[in-house]
Amino acid sequence: MSYKGYELPELIQGKLIKRYKRFLADVELENGEIVIAHCANSGSMRGCATPGAPVWLSMSDNPKRKLKFTWELIQTKDSMIGVNTQVPNRLVKAAIENGTVDELKEYTRVKPEVKTSEHTRLDLLLENDTGKRCYVEIKNCTLVEEGVAMFPDAVTTRGQKHLDELVRLKREGYEAVIFYLIQRMDAKTFTPAAMIDKVYAEKLKNARENGVEIITRDTRIDTRYIRLRDAIPVCL
Repeated sequence: MSYKGYELPELIQGKLIKRYKRFLADVELENGEIVIAHCANSGSMRGCATPGAPVWLSMSDNPKRKLKFTWELIQTKDSMIGVNTQVPNRLVKAAIENGTVDELKEYTRVKPEVKTSEHTRLDLLLENDTGKRCYVEIKNCTLVEEGVAMFPDAVTTRGQKHLDELVRLKREGYEAVIFYLIQRMDAKTFTPAAMIDKVYAEKLKNARENGVEIITRDTRIDTRYIRLRDAIPVCL
């Protein structure tokens, strides 16, 4: 990771055959070999798991890993898409630390994976030199239809709980942020996917009404870097 963005490992190109059992994907490499890749994405991946599409995999030589390949990118007719859900936390954390998220520039310390209640953890705790605190939950967004980015792509009771926790923390006097990282380049606006998870959409609207800040960023993606780009207007 650097100020340039998330630096991808060396990638191997192939063609997606199918994604199945949530965490597995069959990929045909350019040399004709068919491999099984780990899919680090528990969502439905609606619109970004089309058989036959070009994909890029990273490879690990860790002997303890069951699968040596990880699915990182897919190319659709509209955009390159980052499908690895481990990327957003790393990218957003580094961007905040490097002062490239304007809304959060006042914070000088970043702590990941913070327990905020008995059964809840949030992605980041930010602090500044005066002791001001801001809690941040980061969500990976890959669902875009007709220029509209939407989250979630499957019902998420865990995501609903995170919104409730952010509202609670805001009421206790802390700053609270829900950060949507759109891992693709074709979004014009962002909205919650009410047609998929109506409860989540209602809770997001309630969160903003209670002072939780919504931050969005799309990305610029190539086979070397995933970089933060622009804020996307939010429509609730």
